[in-house]
Amino acid sequence: MKVSTLKRWLMLAVCVGFVPMLAACATRPTNPDDLQAYNEANDPFEPANREFFKINTAIENVVLRPLAQGYRAVAPQKLVRDPIHRFLLNLDSPIILGNDILEGKPKRAAATFWRFVVNSTAGIGGLFDVAAYTGVKHHDADFGETLAVWGAPPGPFLELPVYGPSNPRDGIGVGVDVAMDPITWIPNGHGVNAARWTRYGVTAVDTYERAMDELDVINKTSLDPYATIRSLYRQNRESTIATLKAGDVP
Repeated sequence: MKVSTLKRWLMLAVCVGFVPMLAACATRPTNPDDLQAYNEANDPFEPANREFFKINTAIENVVLRPLAQGYRAVAPQKLVRDPIHRFLLNLDSPIILGNDILEGKPKRAAATFWRFVVNSTAGIGGLFDVAAYTGVKHHDADFGETLAVWGAPPGPFLELPVYGPSNPRDGIGVGVDVAMDPITWIPNGHGVNAARWTRYGVTAVDTYERAMDELDVINKTSLDPYATIRSLYRQNRESTIATLKAGDVP
């Protein structure tokens, strides 16, 4: 799929998601205590977000969970699942490197470049994390974080169709990261399109499999899984961004 085509698809998905949100805003309370909770939640589209959360949960239960459970059953973690996870992380290195540079983090950029070179060669495409043995650990970076470093506010919470927890800033970041991915620059043909979608599918199953146990705990113990996941997402993003703003530490 060409970058322009993929960007149009992403824009369509986001627009389809936003239309019902505009018609389904949460009612702003007048009671001072309720108003404070409303402002702290920063979720004016909560009714629509909860509907998308239900849809996303149904997709996870019907599609991702059976695939992840099957994957876990047939693929030993240390021999198969962990190497595949490391391989997928290595494929993300160009995106991470680009964002390290855009964030003005030369140490992190150098660490990402070193990891990519070492793991792509001695690590056989990233199946083995050789760079970690040299003391250079993996870190993530995305354009949503880059926008935050530049001073862009997150905006209200959004539960995006299929993608899940996000906000306007991070939603834009997802689109830019897709455009930054070198795999989207390769013309279609000779199995390239199949390779792209295989990667996306394996990444989705790998990501869900690694989060599945935590999600099960949330669903079993939380009175409101939607609110819990919303809170955890925000806490994680705020912590990551605070660390980035504090200095250039790989």
